[in-house]
Amino acid sequence: MDTKKKGKQGEELAAKLLEHNGYEILCMNYRKRSGEIDIVAKDGEYLCFVEVKYRKTVGSGYPEEAVGPAKMRKIRHTALFYMFENKIPDTHPVRFDVCLILGGQYRIIKNAFDA
Repeated sequence: MDTKKKGKQGEELAAKLLEHNGYEILCMNYRKRSGEIDIVAKDGEYLCFVEVKYRKTVGSGYPEEAVGPAKMRKIRHTALFYMFENKIPDTHPVRFDVCLILGGQYRIIKNAFDA
């Protein structure tokens, strides 16, 4: 299976896991020139921008190792576009979450990094 198919499969699984944990999925694969946000969701009052990292095994590293400072910057910048396009005021509560999937286990890190 190619990388894009694996990524899509991981994002679909993450969306189901997030919904199971009370999130409302608003958008998947929001793309701009600045980058991509895997999932945009609501969790209570929060608008959440969720990065999904999926690994079948640790052979290519742990999923959390793939969310570094450069990736965080891209997500933050792309989130601003989403908020602007959807007329969401900058005072609205926002959170950056990460959904990590490794084999059959998952973990949702709420507020994984700051805006």
